Amino acid sequence: MAGVEEPRHEWRVPRGIVALKGTGMVLCGVLALVGDGAQLFLAGVATLGFGLLTGRDLVAPVRLAAGEDGLVVTGLSGRERISWNDVDRIRVDSHRRYGLTFELLEIDAGEQIHLFSRFDLGEPVVDVAETLMRMRP
Repeated sequence: MAGVEEPRHEWRVPRGIVALKGTGMVLCGVLALVGDGAQLFLAGVATLGFGLLTGRDLVAPVRLAAGEDGLVVTGLSGRERISWNDVDRIRVDSHRRYGLTFELLEIDAGEQIHLFSRFDLGEPVVDVAETLMRMRP
C-alpha cells in the first residue's frame, strides 16, 4: 500500500513467555479454589495479576517497533510514537544479583524512560540496542 510505512524491525513477547504467564494464571486460580481464606486471597490476587499480564501480551504482543521515522512503544498505557529526534539515549543497563546478570534496554526520550527486558523483546537486549543504534540517524 502506498503511503503506509511499515516498521523495519519489530520485537515482541515470545509465545513461550505468554504461555508461561497463562499457566501461572491457571495454577493460581486452582489454588484459589482449593485454598482456605488467606490462600484464597493471595492466590486470587496472583491469578488477577497473571491474567492482566497475559491479556496485555495477547492484545499487544509487539512491545517495540522501529522504522526510519522513529520508534513505536506499546505497553499497558497504549501505543506511543517517538521520533528519533526525541530519543536522547539508548543504552543497556546491566545488574548482577544472586549470581545472575539482568539486562534492561533503556530508551530515554525526554521526560520518559522506556525499559524492556529480553522477555519483552524476544531477543537479547544488547542485540536490540545495537540494531536501534544502527537505525538511529
